[in-house]
Amino acid sequence: MILSQSPSSQPPEDDILSVLQNELAEVERSLKEVSLLLEQSRVEVGKLTQRNAAVTAHLQQINHQIGSVPPEDVKRAYDSALDAQQRLFVMRSQLEKLQNDQLHFERQKKLIEQLKAMLEQGDLNKPSKGGRSALESLEMLINAQEAERQRLARQMHDGPAQALSNFILQTEIALKLLDIEPEKARAELNSLKISAFNTFQKVRNFISELRPMMLDDLGVVPTIRRYVEMYKEQTGADINMTFSGQERRLESYIEVMIFRALQELLAVAVHQNQASSIKIQLDFGDSWVKLSVDDNGKGFDTDGLETDKNLGLKLIKERVQMVGGTFAMDSAPGMGSRISLNIPISA
Repeated sequence: MILSQSPSSQPPEDDILSVLQNELAEVERSLKEVSLLLEQSRVEVGKLTQRNAAVTAHLQQINHQIGSVPPEDVKRAYDSALDAQQRLFVMRSQLEKLQNDQLHFERQKKLIEQLKAMLEQGDLNKPSKGGRSALESLEMLINAQEAERQRLARQMHDGPAQALSNFILQTEIALKLLDIEPEKARAELNSLKISAFNTFQKVRNFISELRPMMLDDLGVVPTIRRYVEMYKEQTGADINMTFSGQERRLESYIEVMIFRALQELLAVAVHQNQASSIKIQLDFGDSWVKLSVDDNGKGFDTDGLETDKNLGLKLIKERVQMVGGTFAMDSAPGMGSRISLNIPISA
């Protein structure tokens, strides 16, 4: 979807409105499907929870009578308990993903409805607080989303997609060994199970990066702590965090803005600046909240913010300015960097 052209060939507003209407219809359809699946999954999780409780209770009874119960019954009880726990774990993960999807579609629907209203009122070409028109901001947002989709696609290709190819190969090996060397086949299947579990954890990490449920349930501070710990494990970077002021829940869009900014700033520090040491500071004031990230990396030319390479930083700056905040960068090649944003908040 192209929303900006040369000044002499601006797209007709009716065409943009038609595209937004089609997007809205598609989002509403997806939201309806996800909501239906979510309700079905909640029912299934309830059933599996009851089954898991019953199987666990039965296993406890067997443990109390372990001397008088045949070994095959003990093994069957443990297998049933393990199967029930695994099924419940998978369904709860599926439920969490659907909840994330539902929230994503609801936010997307709200955004499209707001854009439609702005277009119908002729406000898309009026400059915002950051100096850009809403149309220009929308184009930048779409470009940023496309860049994020490309990043996730590369991660999925290099991670879970590659692992699934290995699963197929391991399964074929196990099938060939099943009749001639059962023990080797069992070893291959055990290895496959471990690989599948590790891949499942990676997929959960991808989902968490897209929208961690903690952000809605517990707020931005616990979510940042959890995310930074996970990021340290993944990258090996030395990251130190400090919090000051009165920690509290903020408006939902402010918490999302801070979390997304932190994700981008960490990615810039580790992957672009190749930093080995990073300091994060989150300060809560009476009427503002400030996030700053310092690193000891190779730094960059701050005049190059308008390049495609720094699209994420451009988007952070635009979002901050649109809510009346300030965005500052202090960096130079070979000198590390310090990026901070100050966002006004209600009392």
